[in-house]
Amino acid sequence: MDDPPEWIAEFTVTPRQFAAHLDVIAGSGRTPVTISAIADHLAGRAPLPPRPVLLTFDDGFADLPGPTAEVLAARGLPATAYLTTGAIAPGGRSLLPPAPMMTLARAAELERSGMEIGSHTVTHAQLDTLSAKALAYELRTSKAVLEDALGHEIRHLAYPHGYNSPRVRAMSARAGYETATAVRHALSSDRDERYRIARLIVRRTHTVADVTGWLAGAGARVAPYRDGPKTIAWRWYRRARAVVHGPEFAG
Repeated sequence: MDDPPEWIAEFTVTPRQFAAHLDVIAGSGRTPVTISAIADHLAGRAPLPPRPVLLTFDDGFADLPGPTAEVLAARGLPATAYLTTGAIAPGGRSLLPPAPMMTLARAAELERSGMEIGSHTVTHAQLDTLSAKALAYELRTSKAVLEDALGHEIRHLAYPHGYNSPRVRAMSARAGYETATAVRHALSSDRDERYRIARLIVRRTHTVADVTGWLAGAGARVAPYRDGPKTIAWRWYRRARAVVHGPEFAG
């Protein structure tokens, strides 16, 4: 959008920028896939097509069905949408700050437009700071809500803001997810972790040249790799805050 809420502005591009990014992807010679294709490859069930690229959209903002889905479909670009059920379901509650959101009723519309649907939890909390009970609620309830709405299994998860830990990854597997994506701002690889798949995060400052570089395999590190000291220290700081303040928005 052209005029986003301030809290999400850093991760927002204008419609004109978005179209330019998509044109670069569509013209790159890469094969767009959904997360299920990545899952099949990582599980050894099926090979990926040559030079794959995966497009993902988190949360479920109001422009996802309609404007976003339409420009993707016009270029023949499938994608994966991870939806925060507490922000889009009737009577639901989430930690997302105010913003125009889609409704759960439109999730099937996204599928018809060529998007695969995954879970982005119920409230968009920092999962690695939650108790086991609260974490199980976030993972299982969001999955069940989407399955009831769409009439089929939901196999994939995206951690809000990428926050995860060994415990979060293990509980995601036990909740029935086949993959989980993080952020890491890195290129994924054949050796990537099935429950911490790396993604690149698009900020408003990223240009067509940045996208072109990523598509060429440049401009970002390649996962998997160990968490650095800053990441570990930030995780412990957030956990300490959660003890005092309770669950907080992941963003």
